[in-house]
Amino acid sequence: MQEREIRAVYDAQTITVYQAYRKEIALPSLKAQTFVNPFKMERMTWIKPSFLWMMYRSGWGQKEGQEHILAIKIKRKGFEWALENSCLSTYNEYIYKSYESWKEKLNSTPVRIQWDPEKDLFLNNLNYKSIQIGLGGVAIKKYVSEWITQIDDITEHCKHIHSLILEKKTEQAKYLTPIEKVYPLNNGVKKIIIG
Repeated sequence: MQEREIRAVYDAQTITVYQAYRKEIALPSLKAQTFVNPFKMERMTWIKPSFLWMMYRSGWGQKEGQEHILAIKIKRKGFEWALENSCLSTYNEYIYKSYESWKEKLNSTPVRIQWDPEKDLFLNNLNYKSIQIGLGGVAIKKYVSEWITQIDDITEHCKHIHSLILEKKTEQAKYLTPIEKVYPLNNGVKKIIIG
């Protein structure tokens, strides 16, 4: 099994996660410094602590509907609440007693966890997995009303990094990417999200 680690930009109080949206959602949310209409509270929203996974997902901000890349600082206590109240999006026999107990937990928890191969600067797979966190129900309400401390539009910065990569200026591009450290997890959370 590939190694599973949360790597992120964080300080004593906050952790940075990334999302990408079309301008109709991104611009009003930037102005309000939280997510507002037409952002849909009824839909699960996925946050990603990995900058390069977000670049892969959004195609460096070139995919339709993902033209604005947002860096969102959220409270670490909110982030950790999400992990504590989560369920893996796929069955794992090492974590759940049975398929039925996993299904039951999946239907009763507001947060989904998905692990996907982390990416390098060229968006190739690395040998460890990166976390994506899906927030729904009460979790999305907490995210929008309690956890967010700052939203920045980093689209131009991302496009600049991408242009350096295309120009084969790899070292310069690497220098501009966020330095992500392994995020500390207690054993209780590890059992829930890693096994």
